[in-house]
Amino acid sequence: MPKPAYLLSDLHLPAGDSPLRVAFRDFLSRAAREASTVYILGDLFEYWLGDDDGLRTYDTEVQALRALTDAGVPVFFQHGNRDFLLGREFSRRTGVQLLPETRTLALGGEKVLLAHGDQYCTLDRAYQRWRIFSRNRAVQFLFGCLPLSLRKRIGGDVRSRSSAQKTANTMEIMDVTEAAITSAFQDSGVDRIIHGHTHRPADHRLLVGSRPRTRTVLADWRQGHCEFLRADHAGFTRVVLSPSSSA
Repeated sequence: MPKPAYLLSDLHLPAGDSPLRVAFRDFLSRAAREASTVYILGDLFEYWLGDDDGLRTYDTEVQALRALTDAGVPVFFQHGNRDFLLGREFSRRTGVQLLPETRTLALGGEKVLLAHGDQYCTLDRAYQRWRIFSRNRAVQFLFGCLPLSLRKRIGGDVRSRSSAQKTANTMEIMDVTEAAITSAFQDSGVDRIIHGHTHRPADHRLLVGSRPRTRTVLADWRQGHCEFLRADHAGFTRVVLSPSSSA
């Protein structure tokens, strides 16, 4: 019987010691070894200011990812809004393959679109302007040329402003919009969209035209609840790691 694929997002692994980092490494060394493929749909890290810094900060996770890919399990990564500067050196060191911001493929007997999900939060216009600016290759190159101390200062300022804006915005503004999701379904022709970002795990059933579709939102990781999505011949199942793994 074919092995399942595993999907996860929004772990937000901090730079310091954390039970979440322990749980992720445990996932890579145990549960993930049973998968055909692992898809990480963004925000694996709380922040990533460049491969020069991130590869040192998260050296143990880099080694664990390399061990998994060396064991023959393909791992794919989509950039999130916290780790969009993760680059080619990370891919080279870990064996993880970088995906574009959307990817269509067959999973669980369905045609599926994978995305981080932030592109669908179109009511948050200030963030969408920032998203366009920060994904510009020239901007990223220039940012990477700055001293790390300055990058850290800028990154801290951006996170502070982001936190303040989240407090000021309503939950509706920060969630995906029906128009953006409908457009994504129509453009891709998929049966299901799987994304993270919103930290609102659920399975939303909807009609696009006269065709039933599903939007599956992945869970964010937090202490005591570390969850991934399993896709196999039986469909899609949410799996929570055992308390010993996520404690």
